[in-house]
Amino acid sequence: MGLVLELSLNLIVMQLVFGLALGAIYILLASGLSIIYGLLDVVNFAHGVFYMLGAYAVFVMISLTGSFWLGLASAVLVTALIGAFAELVFLRPLYGKGQLYPLLLTFGLALAVPDAVKIVFGLVGKTVEYPSGLNGCFMLGDVLLPKYRLFIIGLCAASMTALWLFLKKSSVGMVMRAATLNILMVRVLGINVSRIWTTGFALGVGLAALGGAVAAPMVAASPDMGVEITIESFVVVVLGGLGSLNGAIIGGLIIGQVVSFVSLFAGEYSKVAIFMVMFIVLILRPRGLFGEEGRH
Repeated sequence: MGLVLELSLNLIVMQLVFGLALGAIYILLASGLSIIYGLLDVVNFAHGVFYMLGAYAVFVMISLTGSFWLGLASAVLVTALIGAFAELVFLRPLYGKGQLYPLLLTFGLALAVPDAVKIVFGLVGKTVEYPSGLNGCFMLGDVLLPKYRLFIIGLCAASMTALWLFLKKSSVGMVMRAATLNILMVRVLGINVSRIWTTGFALGVGLAALGGAVAAPMVAASPDMGVEITIESFVVVVLGGLGSLNGAIIGGLIIGQVVSFVSLFAGEYSKVAIFMVMFIVLILRPRGLFGEEGRH
């Protein structure tokens, strides 16, 4: 009986860690979506594309240099630059013409970019090796803890802390926060709002790329890897409340644990479960956990 209880404790702790690691990836994507929606009022259906590009960027850089850490940094930087270019060239001409046009554009990008990636890299996913020292597990007492998933949790916590400091303490971050509340006031103060839009979009897709880069060793880089994660990220955003970073964090943690523990007992229902959770929350609180009253 003691052995059964010990194994059960090990299993519960491991599932908690798996859920936290998955939730960390959801948080990175959902926080990026929240920044883009809060600042630009754009529902970015191409968010999973940037997640996928982050995974391929880390694969390419590891192939060239052998360094996972350089790949991680370059994935965020390169994808953020691609996002800035996309905002300047494709999205900006559509501002003020209705929400439907940016939505359709990002949906089109979500269809077109994976096909372009298939032409360049082929249909078969690209395996990314775990960074040295982070593969395998270590023992904490009698509990096995996977090193790489703990790294993902720590990286997400550090990223969210850095994002909070950027938004709260830096001048650019404070202007971005002001722009989400009253864009007219920011314009009257003589601030170049266009640069703020580009910076916010680049920041949002950079967070998505970071999620894809850290997920690549676990799932491999494949052209269609962003499709499912986009839907799940929108569930997290809606659950937490549109445009709320706090909601993205709490929603990501909740959905990560739901997927982890439902997968343990009934794996075929793990994806259905996240929609059930969203359904229940929206019945009780239609604007989500941290959503603003009256925001759609």
